[in-house]
Amino acid sequence: MTVATKQPSGAASYLSRPPAMAGPAQRKRLIVLFALLPALVIFCAFWLLPFSRLIMMGAGADPSSGISAYLTILTHRQYLISLATTVGLSLVVSLVAVAIAGVAGFFLARQRFFGKSILVAILTFPLAFPGVVVGFLVIMLGGRQGALAQTSLLLFGERWMFAYSLAGLFIGYLYFSIPRVITTVMAACDNLDQSLEEAARSLGANTWQVTKDVIIPGIAPALLSTGAICFATSMGAFGTAFTLGTRLSILPLNIYGEFTNYANFAMAAALSVVLGAITWMALSLARRLAGGNLGASV
Repeated sequence: MTVATKQPSGAASYLSRPPAMAGPAQRKRLIVLFALLPALVIFCAFWLLPFSRLIMMGAGADPSSGISAYLTILTHRQYLISLATTVGLSLVVSLVAVAIAGVAGFFLARQRFFGKSILVAILTFPLAFPGVVVGFLVIMLGGRQGALAQTSLLLFGERWMFAYSLAGLFIGYLYFSIPRVITTVMAACDNLDQSLEEAARSLGANTWQVTKDVIIPGIAPALLSTGAICFATSMGAFGTAFTLGTRLSILPLNIYGEFTNYANFAMAAALSVVLGAITWMALSLARRLAGGNLGASV
């Protein structure tokens, strides 16, 4: 006499199934989960939770105005000027860096000459410097005892300086933005299909037409992505600005001042959120215009 055994069904059946019997789709989901888990943990612990706390802190009342710190930023002239100055400076730096380094990167990608590798290494060397060192270099060039001041004093009897102003900050930001553009444009040009240029020339297009209709559209995603990265870097750069002078009215220095000098944590948090939101929107816009290839256009 045989005894019938009751077969598990539903969830019990799935749990009793040997691991080797799991389907390929299930194994794939598990692999994806284990691959993403470390990144998700770090993202939540070091960005999502602190930034959520930062957003709530910024909604608190500003001691000087008695209203929400976000509203204070939108209604007080000093914060609006700081916001406009930071965005304007970062935008100009990005445009100038893309214009200058884009041409240089294309030239270096297409030309072969003796010492090219050394020249590329020199042009990208600023990437090794922190912001404090970049600020110090600007002071050595345009400070009171800098090369420009000494030369103008010798020739004209007066010191010419620009280090401790927005002009000095512009030079500093441009200095560490150009290498980013050069390396990205060189990589994009290496992947550009040169047969399209040859076809355009065979159809009678001149050099300007080839550049406008073939080359620039071909490397446009790279230009957009690296321009957005330059903008984001300039928006949040602190070391260079702090070295050149804390009286400059830009967001990173205002955040530092509100946090350390006045213990105004609500305003520091609100300014940080606004800075992050603007940078995120710029990166998102560039990603959309570049077809989702931001940071990987090469």
